[in-house]
Amino acid sequence: MANPGDFAYTVKQQADIVRIIGDYVKLKKAGAQNYSGLCPFHGEKTPSFSVHATRQFYHCFGCGVSGDVFSFVQKIENITFPESVRLVAQKLGIPLPKASYSTPGEAKEARLRGQLLDVHERAVAFFQECLRRPEGARAREYLLGRGLNDEMIAKFRIGYAPDSGFLLRDRLKSEFTEEVLRESGLFSWKQDDGRQASGVGRQAESGTIPQQAGAPRDATFLDSGGTPEKQRPTSVRDEGALEGPTTEDRGPTTELTPDARRPTPDARSAMYSKFRNRVMFPIASDAGKVIAFTGRTLATDEKSGPKYLNSPETPIYSKSKVLFNLDLAKEWIKKFDYAILVEGQMDCISVFAAGFQNVIASSGTAFTELQAKLLGRFSKNVVVNFDPDTAGAKATERTLGLLIEEEFQIKVLTLEQGFDPDLYIRRKGKDAYGEALRHSQKYFDYLIERARTQFPIRSAEGKHKAVNYLLPHIQRVPSRIMRDELAQEIAQKLQVDSAVLRQELRHAASTRSTSAVKAPAEAQVTEAEKVLIRALASARQIQTAQEHVSTRDGAEEEFDPARQAQFILLNEGLHLGLATEALAESLLNAGSDVPDVLEIPASESDRRMLAAILLKEEEDLTAEILEAAVRALRRVHLRRRQEEVQRELKKPGLAADKDRLRQLLAELERISRALRDPSQPEEGKKAS
Repeated sequence: MANPGDFAYTVKQQADIVRIIGDYVKLKKAGAQNYSGLCPFHGEKTPSFSVHATRQFYHCFGCGVSGDVFSFVQKIENITFPESVRLVAQKLGIPLPKASYSTPGEAKEARLRGQLLDVHERAVAFFQECLRRPEGARAREYLLGRGLNDEMIAKFRIGYAPDSGFLLRDRLKSEFTEEVLRESGLFSWKQDDGRQASGVGRQAESGTIPQQAGAPRDATFLDSGGTPEKQRPTSVRDEGALEGPTTEDRGPTTELTPDARRPTPDARSAMYSKFRNRVMFPIASDAGKVIAFTGRTLATDEKSGPKYLNSPETPIYSKSKVLFNLDLAKEWIKKFDYAILVEGQMDCISVFAAGFQNVIASSGTAFTELQAKLLGRFSKNVVVNFDPDTAGAKATERTLGLLIEEEFQIKVLTLEQGFDPDLYIRRKGKDAYGEALRHSQKYFDYLIERARTQFPIRSAEGKHKAVNYLLPHIQRVPSRIMRDELAQEIAQKLQVDSAVLRQELRHAASTRSTSAVKAPAEAQVTEAEKVLIRALASARQIQTAQEHVSTRDGAEEEFDPARQAQFILLNEGLHLGLATEALAESLLNAGSDVPDVLEIPASESDRRMLAAILLKEEEDLTAEILEAAVRALRRVHLRRRQEEVQRELKKPGLAADKDRLRQLLAELERISRALRDPSQPEEGKKAS
């Protein structure tokens, strides 16, 4: 919670929630103070996510999630509240105080993530430095052969990992503990039982990551006299790891320290670089922080390990949640309202360098649902350009399936056989790629063409197989109308009876599961109630620094809607019995220690109701609007009491109680007079 006087409150007052959320979600103006977009927290096709510029909060009418700028960043980045405050402050350029956390565990995790980001930043600088040195000549030659100039190399911060086991470790060990370096995923080491370990320390200890493959080359250690002493490590299997340190540990200019020349107490525990003799491609989060690497080997021998080696999972990196180049591409994706999705880093960099800057790539893994949701924050339109070989085609189909379920508008760009995007641009040029991009197929045209190619429709069996191939894809389409149109189009192109195809489709759809989030039913709230709630909530309206304006040379404004509404409700109880009664009570009872309207003590349903009311403000709150609302609620109150009196007058035996009868008739007359002039409170309820 952000309280007056603390750092979070200061940041919140200066933050523009529309700009901060706009970095993650494509927002469009939807009213005087409202902006709307697709909710990043659940899949949807029609925008139900709203941001209120003046009151500085967001709310989704689909899944019900709501909060302020900090809760949004905390949820979207999966970080703690103090980290979200610091991140927003960094976006605003506000100097950061010393961090404070609610628990020691939270502080430790946050500290580790911060240190891991620092480790990766230092590693990027180290790899860039190595690329510029003589030892990086082969790497520079490789990059030049791939058509990358100095500008693109600098833009993507590409570097070179030297063929050494210890240079990076020695560069970092003075700044970071061994525990942090092990957690970084940049190093491998030997465990006490002689097995090799790699990646994240805690994962290695728990046995949740595979062991390394192949026998590492002999590791060279120097004793105190400088005599080489070779250790032959034991080899075990690991499908993605490099070998141990090389026999030659000479860096560009770095020299071994006296400590590094001495053997460790147990040489088997020596930690060495995971990436060696590789061109290094940094992987950044969508916020632009380097969180991992992909290394492309320059060696050709069988002991060099895999062609491409990716960082393992770490506390700051999860492959399934990252899209390569999204940090550079996201503004272009929002501008052009579509993304180009390719498979690898080099394809992505080549397409970007050719001028198509709205390009991204999956990061060392098959495209995932989480990546689809991440992309959906910026646009729901995508052109998929995977390799046209068999494996690439299958990957395209899997990706299409995920994107269909997330309700993307999809096109497929298929290049000539044998060409990936990188090679196509280098051989045919960027204009040819742009022309191919303009002729991308709609995704179902692509799938129908694939079905016709794989299963010739000249025979009934071929048609049957083609239909069965397409049905799972149709089944993923959320819209029943679109499924029906697709069925008609497929029936025509496959030359089958559309009625038969629809029957098959209905059968498939009957088993289709959906995870669509339904909007909660809104309580029946009158316009007058909404005005009173808005007035009460205005007491806790966050004013940004840019919006603060003084009136009448600092004199207090005459109209204070919150104070006026509080006075009326406390004296007349007009909110009692209404759908907003509990919410109004919460706003009336909230103390001054709750400065944010969305943090008042209230039920979840009341908070959602409050957000819904505030996000649908059509006009500024004036004294006339508030007075009209009060009159309307007085009528409601009077009519309700009128009905109660009339019911009591109909009770049998009332005629015998003449005093009570006179009281009720007199009250009925007072109510009738008040209904003719509801601008005044009922007698007996006037303020003293």
